[in-house]
Amino acid sequence: MAVMKFKFNQKKRVKLAQGLWLMNWFSVFAGIVVFAMGLFLKIELRKRSDLMDNSESHFVPNCLILVGLLCCAFNGFAGKICYDSLDPTKFAKWKPILKLYLMVCFIFNIFIFFVALFCFLMRGSLDATLAKGLKSGMKFYRDTDTPGRCFMKKTLDMLQIEFKCCGNNGFRDWFEIQWISNRYLDFASKEVKDRIKSNVDGRYLVDGVPFSCCNPSSPRPCIQYQVSNNSAHYSYDYQTEELNLWNRGCREALLKYYSSMMSSMGVVVLLVYILEVSIMIGLRLLHTSLESITNPEDPDCESEGWVLEKSFKETMKSTMENLKKMGKVNQVEAQGAEGEGGTKTQAVTTVS
Repeated sequence: MAVMKFKFNQKKRVKLAQGLWLMNWFSVFAGIVVFAMGLFLKIELRKRSDLMDNSESHFVPNCLILVGLLCCAFNGFAGKICYDSLDPTKFAKWKPILKLYLMVCFIFNIFIFFVALFCFLMRGSLDATLAKGLKSGMKFYRDTDTPGRCFMKKTLDMLQIEFKCCGNNGFRDWFEIQWISNRYLDFASKEVKDRIKSNVDGRYLVDGVPFSCCNPSSPRPCIQYQVSNNSAHYSYDYQTEELNLWNRGCREALLKYYSSMMSSMGVVVLLVYILEVSIMIGLRLLHTSLESITNPEDPDCESEGWVLEKSFKETMKSTMENLKKMGKVNQVEAQGAEGEGGTKTQAVTTVS
């Protein structure tokens, strides 16, 4: 029994072809949108690539760009087929390749679905990438005189100001690294010497944060040094008072930013997927309804269109059988080639 079997007359076939033509060109516009989204995501990732681990991948934006380009190409081509289907003489040239085209569309739709899935699942890998990259970037904050790293201070400061965040997981991350360059330390000072000596790695660690961690909305002037020292500040309690520093870590802020962006993109790609599946089904109905016309000389005659000629179970069974037959044919050909090679070798040995 055929799946999604419908009867068509000339009027219905024309309406179907015209509707598909419009849908295809709408899908071309959707492809341009997906391409633009992929390009935007790629630019956003590259803008902060210095704060990401080297293993950071552009797989998702590259896939979005590819989907956008293929959407434009496939649907532009399908639009031409639908337009020519109104004229039997023009449509005749498309008949031999239409089945192959529908198979390619089926594979393409599976690819779109997985790209949409990747948009939702990228959060995990992005989290690990940002955690490593930010930790590494913070270590280079002080290297303002080192070629290749001199920009890191500005990059991190701009990031913390823009995303209203501080450190990797929070402002306490700055307590664990030396973020002040040796160039600006007075090594003749007893305090500096004592701090360096008290650290195993010989680093100058302070309970302070860069200025970019300060929250300008706080009514109190920013306390960025001796953050955990209550006696150093008037009417101040480090444990209970709400600090005038950003509490949120930059990893969380960036992860939320990229995740929300990719989730929105994933929804758009899913909508494109539904549109592409609808176009593929419509094109299959148009193809079968035109092929099943009993009298080509009478364009007004009725015909039948279907998505699958047999039931889904029977279609899968016949497909598997065809694949097995193809495998057996290839195996026989390979054995035949080996047999011919062995005969030739034996003949050469006999002659010798």
